[in-house]
Amino acid sequence: MSWHMDARSAARERVERALPELLRLSHRIHAHPELAFEEERAATWVAEALDAAGFAVARGIAGLPTALAARAGSGPLHVAFLAEYDSLPDIGHACGHNLIAAMAVGAGLAAARVADQVGLTVSVIGTPAEERGGGKVLLLERGAFDGVHAALMAHPAPVDAVDPPMLAWSHFEVAYAGKAAHASAFPEQGVNALDALTVAQTAIGLLRQHLRAGDRVHGIVTCGGAAPNVVPDRTTASYMVRARRTEELAEVRRRVERCFEAGALATGSALTLRELSPMYADVRHDADLGRLYRRNAEALGRQFVIPAAQLERAAGSTDMGNVSQVLPAIHPVIGIDSLPAVNHQPEFAAHCVTAAADRAVHDGALALAWTAIDAANDAELSTRLRATRP
Repeated sequence: MSWHMDARSAARERVERALPELLRLSHRIHAHPELAFEEERAATWVAEALDAAGFAVARGIAGLPTALAARAGSGPLHVAFLAEYDSLPDIGHACGHNLIAAMAVGAGLAAARVADQVGLTVSVIGTPAEERGGGKVLLLERGAFDGVHAALMAHPAPVDAVDPPMLAWSHFEVAYAGKAAHASAFPEQGVNALDALTVAQTAIGLLRQHLRAGDRVHGIVTCGGAAPNVVPDRTTASYMVRARRTEELAEVRRRVERCFEAGALATGSALTLRELSPMYADVRHDADLGRLYRRNAEALGRQFVIPAAQLERAAGSTDMGNVSQVLPAIHPVIGIDSLPAVNHQPEFAAHCVTAAADRAVHDGALALAWTAIDAANDAELSTRLRATRP
């Protein structure tokens, strides 16, 4: 249909007209990294960009000060583009959330340009605390996605992939309470909480031989004692457990918990476990939306050549998984030519403000917008998406 092609052309024109502003937004967020639930500047800049473009913007939604929702259009198919903007401790935007925010704003601007023409309601939802804290989980539970029929976002990576595997995860704190004593004069009077963690870590190392290929266990010691001549009476660690499917996560989590219990039993320490984040579900990519995204990304010169087995090995996790379990969603990754640097490395952070990253902002924003427009133009797909949620 000529009107459909006209809408796609108008969306391209809108992205290209907004590109200098989108790149400034990406670079600005990159230069001012903010941790989970502290993204005050990033959320403000995203909200200001959407407000200036005529969106109706609500800030601090769902009781989260750094969350936002912006809406435009009044069509029957309601598509949300999700913006992330939190960073990592010490290494800043080493996962490229500055690009995610800019792509979401760009996609929103482009889709809103033709929303009423093609039958879309367009939202951009700012979702804090993806790296830890589960901002999308909280937003989902508190109704921020009510009325949305599909959620779309793209995430930077070394290479492009349409439906990368994303694991379910559990994030918790381990705390051992022991008894302090002089480590030389009266060691027999101490209960060594650090030894408890050492026993647990050894047990986890042995457990890894018997885990499934998609299971992951990793963590850091956050407190290991105060002085070498004092038997540590308190030790804490932050640990993550992952599995390919949400239903498999509880099993591997229990096996890991038994390793921590072994440390307590061996040393006489008292063990406490505390959840640090809501559980993240595995991502369920919508196949039809994924095919549209791939076609649109390829039209922009993107290539999808990485074997599935290699993608499986490089799986991460995201709170987008929880959204995808409730409504149709896609979470493709978009390449920024960073190899050998990969996500969560300082070198990757440096790549997130390069020419390749800037191109990803353009391509990701336009491919996402085109995907929404194409979905609205596909009567069968649009009907299915609208039937998913009341």
